[in-house]
Amino acid sequence: MTHANFPFLILASKSPRRRYLLKQAGVEFTVIPSSFDESAIPETNPDDFVRILAQAKASVVSEQYPQSWVIGADTIVVADDTILGKPASKAEARSMLTTLSGRVHRVLTGFSLCRLAQNCHYAEVVSTDVRFKILTPDEIEWYVHTSEPFDKAGGYAAQGLGAFMIKHIYGSYSNVVGLPVCEVVECLVREDIVEFMPGVRGTEGLRMKDEG
Repeated sequence: MTHANFPFLILASKSPRRRYLLKQAGVEFTVIPSSFDESAIPETNPDDFVRILAQAKASVVSEQYPQSWVIGADTIVVADDTILGKPASKAEARSMLTTLSGRVHRVLTGFSLCRLAQNCHYAEVVSTDVRFKILTPDEIEWYVHTSEPFDKAGGYAAQGLGAFMIKHIYGSYSNVVGLPVCEVVECLVREDIVEFMPGVRGTEGLRMKDEG
């Protein structure tokens, strides 16, 4: 949904996974990726770090579209309080998977919702525990030679080939993929951005509120 001069709801992310999850939930939105430089935020407590990143990503786009609602998000993998980002090489991906093998790690997604014109700013961090199977050297070597590890936090994709490594997920699956859909939709409903319409079939039953 767009108004005369601005999109009503913006997803400030180029991630195809977040786009898919939000669209699958029936939410209408416009994609305008944030230009925020992630390296500008120094690493700190993982929860604070991912929350600050999500807020910063949303704020950059919100400054351009102050009348729009903007969703920003960032996902990280944490093992022993160490943040595992996106591997830059096969060696780094191999090292990450070796670290995660046979263990439980945390996946944190921070998401932010803001509307500058109303001075509305909200941020939340959702945590999911993920247990990996014990990976053999051959399994790790095979996986790092696929295209999956290199644009994924922690070096794996739960929704892709990397699913074979996951033994248990304790918490939100969509959070592991990149966006905690339950919490995001709850936030959109709470802020009166969307509403459920009983009796209307399919995704059309989730209606965006038109403020005129």
